[in-house]
Amino acid sequence: MASLPLKLVAFAGILIHICLRIQVEAYASLLDRITALPGQPQVGFQQYSGYVTVDEKKQRALFYYFAEAETDPASKPLVLWLNGGPGCSSLGVGAFSENGPFRPNGQVLVRNEYSWNREANMLFLETPIGVGFSYSKDASSYQGVGDKITARDNLVFLKNWFLKFPQYRNRSLFITGESYAGHYIPQLADLMLEFNKKEELFNLKGIALGNPVLEFATDFNSRAEFFWSHGLISDATYTMFTSFCNYSRYVSEYYRGSVSPICSRVMSLVSRETSRFVDKYDVTLDVCISSVLSQSKVLTPKVTTLLINRL
Repeated sequence: MASLPLKLVAFAGILIHICLRIQVEAYASLLDRITALPGQPQVGFQQYSGYVTVDEKKQRALFYYFAEAETDPASKPLVLWLNGGPGCSSLGVGAFSENGPFRPNGQVLVRNEYSWNREANMLFLETPIGVGFSYSKDASSYQGVGDKITARDNLVFLKNWFLKFPQYRNRSLFITGESYAGHYIPQLADLMLEFNKKEELFNLKGIALGNPVLEFATDFNSRAEFFWSHGLISDATYTMFTSFCNYSRYVSEYYRGSVSPICSRVMSLVSRETSRFVDKYDVTLDVCISSVLSQSKVLTPKVTTLLINRL
């Protein structure tokens, strides 16, 4: 019987520890709460942004922006959004140019009617280290950035982010993104599934890849087929684009800083025929030029005869 008070004291101590931990975690998210962004309209959902440390030793930290769902966030899934590049900001591009709650309009922000936070709690992550506001105080961290390190950092970010937002730990989770996130997303999902074998932390329900970079040669070279099948380039240009300098070769030469004359000429021809007014990501969009005459001049097909032996 004498041990009963000791057990009660121990039990009370455990409860106090749990309560204090919950309070600390809740306070951590409150520190990241955004009362209002400059120039934003009034909204009914909560926003947060801040840093999550992914490597204490090298003081590496990733920056995030989190917009809860417009209505009933407790019942909506959690969606992680990753832009690609590598080097594209999920904040500047993803959150404020694509599927976030606001769009810049002059000196103010306006609501984005197509925002994904109408249906989900949106978590935008700037990754890898060096992108946007994400940083490391150890300069060597910027030298060895690659897919494996990025996937590892993203996994640690999510683990530590859940400490700030414990209410989302068991929430249905989807990883989404575009472009080079075609590398980030599958590798992160693989690490999450491996981690779940030891500890069930991630309630991963699915992934979604938009315009993904999966394999450079196949992905890049499909551009010629896409342009030609949508009537953006001529038969002759298509032949040159697939025979003399395909897009993967051009990109490789471009990043080496030595574009060959043949690739330079082929790409100039492709650019001239597709024109700068056609959105390559949505070729069905209207072409809006102020003057009908100007539009006619710009869009009038140009007949160009190129002799193969001159190339």
